[in-house]
Amino acid sequence: MRFGFTEEQERFRADVRKTLRSAEVQAAAAAATGAYGVEPDGRPLYRMLGELGLLTVHWPVEYGGRGRSPADAAIVAEELVRAGVPDTFHVNTVQIVGQFLLMAGSDEQKRRYLPAIARGESFASVLYTEPDAGSDLGALRAVAEPDGDGYRITGTKVFSLKTRFVDLGLCAARTTPGAGKYQGISLFLVDMRAPGVTVSTIPGVGDEHFHRVDLDAVAVPGTNLLGPRDEGWPLLNEALAIERTGLDYHLKAERWLDAALEALADGGPESVSDGRLEQIGRWHGMLTADHVLAWEVLTGIAADRVDQVSTAVAKYHSSELAQSIAVWAAGIPSPEQRANRTGAATTLESAYREAPGLTLSAGTSEVMLQIMAASLDSIGQED
Repeated sequence: MRFGFTEEQERFRADVRKTLRSAEVQAAAAAATGAYGVEPDGRPLYRMLGELGLLTVHWPVEYGGRGRSPADAAIVAEELVRAGVPDTFHVNTVQIVGQFLLMAGSDEQKRRYLPAIARGESFASVLYTEPDAGSDLGALRAVAEPDGDGYRITGTKVFSLKTRFVDLGLCAARTTPGAGKYQGISLFLVDMRAPGVTVSTIPGVGDEHFHRVDLDAVAVPGTNLLGPRDEGWPLLNEALAIERTGLDYHLKAERWLDAALEALADGGPESVSDGRLEQIGRWHGMLTADHVLAWEVLTGIAADRVDQVSTAVAKYHSSELAQSIAVWAAGIPSPEQRANRTGAATTLESAYREAPGLTLSAGTSEVMLQIMAASLDSIGQED
């Protein structure tokens, strides 16, 4: 189990931190941060990060990366959030869609898409979830019908983030309907500007807007099939496990607790009760454990070991912890702090509205518990 970093990694972290704390990056990060239901366009910030070589440090140099380790990529992810950089573009475009391309894309697909992502010039969204399907991707109904050398995709996807800003969608659709719940599913790279693609906003309470994507016989060339036809489910399973490191949720929890402490400090000594001090100590202990869980998963991924149970534990613990901190911290800012819209008060207000979705995205807490329980059942059967 990993508990520390090498000297070289610490030097790398210091360099990244210094770069992200520059006045130029901080100003761009502030401009890209949503508040009170307003979602700004974060692409200028990410173009700047691309120019600085910070988006894809672990990718091969030929695709725009710097050839560093996955651990270094996780260090960058930590420092991005700690510097106030909104991370959804990074999570969706680099960590999910980019990782899918590295894992299952053809050489031509990698050459076509990855360099622009690394430069911060192209962005992607995830088109998995469908109305009434919940977290069960096996219930998806979108269909990709053969059309000459390509396909035409028809269906509806919901709850995708940043979708009105992106160029590319990673879409799951059925290429062989009737093959079985988890069979006959394929993955496609969809041009989000293509005829037949309609993106609309789903009303919600968060600063980041969810979107509905209607696909009406959208033409997709055969070269945009990602991985083998009808074998999308195994790829989805592997990619979802890689997505569930828990690090992104841990960083949200860390940031929100820091904001709560800032609000308490601004409120003066009378705002800090013994009960709050005790709970702050407990939160810090849980965050420390959470960080170890996330890095245990990341260390395994770096060594090409993807453990479904470990990722489920990390995702469950981190998302539940972040949600709990957001709910607890919502009552800390004083009426004056809320009225003045101080930085901490704004952060905690946004956190409270974002928190309900954390235990739903990337697999609900109930699904994570089912994965853990199934592993215990298998151990019991072996005994």
